[in-house]
Amino acid sequence: VTDETVLDYLRPRLFEPLGIQHPTWETCPRGINTGGWGLSVRTEDIAHFGQLYLQKGMWNDRRILPEEWVNEATSRRVANGDAADSDWTQGYGYQFWRCRYGAYRGDGAFGQFCLVMPEQDAVLATTAGTGDMQGVLDLVWEHLLPAMADGPLPEDSVAADALRDRLSGLALPMPSGEGSSPVAAQVSGRRYHFAPDSPLRWVRFEFAEGSGSAITLCNDRGEHRIDCGYEKWVRGFTTFDVPSPQPIASAGAWSDRDTYTVCSCLYETPFVTTGTFRFQGDELTATFVRNVSFGPTENEPLMGRAE
Repeated sequence: VTDETVLDYLRPRLFEPLGIQHPTWETCPRGINTGGWGLSVRTEDIAHFGQLYLQKGMWNDRRILPEEWVNEATSRRVANGDAADSDWTQGYGYQFWRCRYGAYRGDGAFGQFCLVMPEQDAVLATTAGTGDMQGVLDLVWEHLLPAMADGPLPEDSVAADALRDRLSGLALPMPSGEGSSPVAAQVSGRRYHFAPDSPLRWVRFEFAEGSGSAITLCNDRGEHRIDCGYEKWVRGFTTFDVPSPQPIASAGAWSDRDTYTVCSCLYETPFVTTGTFRFQGDELTATFVRNVSFGPTENEPLMGRAE
């Protein structure tokens, strides 16, 4: 009808008015944006979207959405259960989930929430990588909601400093272990091939003494190099299992003499993958575990053999 993608159609009508910069949206091979997933924006942008709905479709004195649509889309249109303590059984609107305590939310896989709380005049935006999405909302109802009040909080410099210190120290754990192993020199530069029906064709490791590694993996998409730091994250980009380059950060360590462990974070997504590589003579056993997944989080061990 419009001869535009959904992303192009929404850019001047929604994204630009709300100050949402550089949104991306997955497309099919025909260039059509996916219908129920694939939109990537910043956490602040999710909050802006929630604020638009909290304000009944108004933004900076400009009407972006009809108020009637906001009311209808966020109200209970379909019953989806009757469990009183679940935020997945409070009713469903037009792509919005009803919540307890008079709230509603936009809901993405593994903890991407746009939580709108009209009674508190508040919006909460989260991005995460968790399989316990109800647990995230339970923390909001248990800790955040009771602390909300009509007036400002009294100044508490001690609590503010403690919070600032906590936030500045947040970090994902890196693999623990040694920066090198006697095995590293024996396996560095060798290519390990896997069975024809394996998701991996081959893998090659190049180890630098005490300073990390470079791992090249080959699958149906081609060859992919991942640089890993030791006791530090090394950033790069990958297309290992995604069609377009995704930012990645990786770190690795020798967890024992024969085992090298790598943690790779696609840090603009929920996904963190831990790869464990065990060297035994000319053989390699590789296992991969994801923090969250739409399917199994752990694959069967892959058996490789050096050329």
